[in-house]
Amino acid sequence: MKVLFIRYKKSKGIFEGGERASQQHFDCIGGIVGWNNIDTYYVHDENKEKNFFDQIKGAFYFLFNYFYGMTPKRVRQIVKMSGNYDVVFIDRSVFGILAKKLKKAGYKGKVITFFHNVEVPYFKVKLGDKNPIAPLILKCIDRNDLYSCKYSDKIIVLNTRDGNEITRRYGRKADYFLPISFSDKCANDPVPEQTYTSTKPSCLFVGAYFTPNNEGIVWFVKNVLPHVNIDLKIVGKGMARLKQEEPALKDICVESDVADLKPYYEQADIMIMPIFKGSGMKVKTCEALMYGKNIIGTSETFVGYNLDYDKVGGKCDNAQAFINAINGFIANPRPRYNTYSRQFFLEHHSETSAERLFREILS
Repeated sequence: MKVLFIRYKKSKGIFEGGERASQQHFDCIGGIVGWNNIDTYYVHDENKEKNFFDQIKGAFYFLFNYFYGMTPKRVRQIVKMSGNYDVVFIDRSVFGILAKKLKKAGYKGKVITFFHNVEVPYFKVKLGDKNPIAPLILKCIDRNDLYSCKYSDKIIVLNTRDGNEITRRYGRKADYFLPISFSDKCANDPVPEQTYTSTKPSCLFVGAYFTPNNEGIVWFVKNVLPHVNIDLKIVGKGMARLKQEEPALKDICVESDVADLKPYYEQADIMIMPIFKGSGMKVKTCEALMYGKNIIGTSETFVGYNLDYDKVGGKCDNAQAFINAINGFIANPRPRYNTYSRQFFLEHHSETSAERLFREILS
């Protein structure tokens, strides 16, 4: 079996959440079919600078439902290449126009599309309420998700919430549910020496500069931080920008664009995840589980993770709940290495569990 893997971008630096999930999908499929039998087509390359003419063309093609860097030329290239492959795996539903063009061109292989989110509600949050061209963008996104549903042989979603929303919007039931998974970065690490959380816990927020992340951590700093005795650190791609923009963060330790998050996870007593908006699943939750961390987060943080909130740390949807949960750790320290989190990751979100499902999808 030969697979052509359609991917959003070739990153010049640090992967954000969605691209980390894409890499995991690529690794799983490559491991199954063999690395000589999978090729990647990058729709966008961060190493290549866009000139003004490219931006004008992109705006024009957008009117014809070409989104996120997809163009008629790239579609023609992929359609021409597709005859050499048994499967075209489209790792973004916003490239639904490609699924349409492949089928219209008579492609005989299988088109499989992965939905990182239900993209209309996701982009509504990302664009915000004040963006004047948001309705046009959302219309284009809506068409591509529709094309993905209509022309893909199989569609994959992260969780039941997304599956239900896709059925409601487009009348298509998801063929598979594939939750976020990671290649285990801790597989060869010794089990950490069991120590307990500090009476002044080291709390970590991980997240790139992105509206739900920005709003969530600023809300936390304003409404929770004044009432708890913790050391808070914010780490994420582009987050230095948020510190410049938001006066509330002037005294908070913010580290931007770090090459390796592992030391930050290992040093943290508690992961803080005040995320209130979004779609899909939160990659940062899976990563924290992998490192065996205590997690205090919102309902949105845990969507798609069917776990015990008390054992993992705590589920909190308002300021007082966050305050109570953190003060609970202060009054009664718990192990820094959460064996429940680690075991939950191994059983439900490791590469091994994802590979089993990918074998079924590709069969």
